[in-house]
Amino acid sequence: MRFLGYFRSSSAYRCRIAFNLKGLDYDFESIHLKSGDHKTPQFAAVNPQKLVPALITDDGQELYQSLAIIEWLDETYGGARLIPADKDLRAQVRAFAQVIACEIHPLQNLRVLQYLRNDLAQDEDAVNAWLARWLGDGLQACEDILQKHPEAAYCFGDEPTLADICLVPQVFSAERFNVDISHLSRINAIYKQCQSNRAFAAAHPKEQPDFET
Repeated sequence: MRFLGYFRSSSAYRCRIAFNLKGLDYDFESIHLKSGDHKTPQFAAVNPQKLVPALITDDGQELYQSLAIIEWLDETYGGARLIPADKDLRAQVRAFAQVIACEIHPLQNLRVLQYLRNDLAQDEDAVNAWLARWLGDGLQACEDILQKHPEAAYCFGDEPTLADICLVPQVFSAERFNVDISHLSRINAIYKQCQSNRAFAAAHPKEQPDFET
């Protein structure tokens, strides 16, 4: 498989965790977002959205959108199950993942922040207020969901799922954007648990071949 991503991308981070939990190898190609690699005709031919990540499978299928890629991996390969078999738990895990992937993450996307800065002429204080509002509100909702399962080591049980795969990169983003989430006890406990899991630790941006400070 050929995986096209970027070390700092939350969506690519999710996929790296999934690869690691599944024990899968892949060929990596860095798509440098700040240099505009995602806007080239070559990458647009793979993903017309011009967003990372993208996955080119061994038989040449071109896949994009991290949640779809992760579900494809789960349906294609054995190993750790990322989407629960139980239909009720599966719906809860998917819903939690979508809270992050559909409601929180898009509002911190590079193109959104660039639009705020460049097109709307917002200064850094305004951009930071935007991030604090939407990441803070979104993660508070995640905390409230997780408080319903206080006994679980991970988001929804004793094994990591798609929910944890989405949560960890979002916590990393909150830290990167200096959004205070120190009061979110369940999120912080789960994040700590995940960081003790090699599959998550090895997926961290600083561990990637294209990492830069």
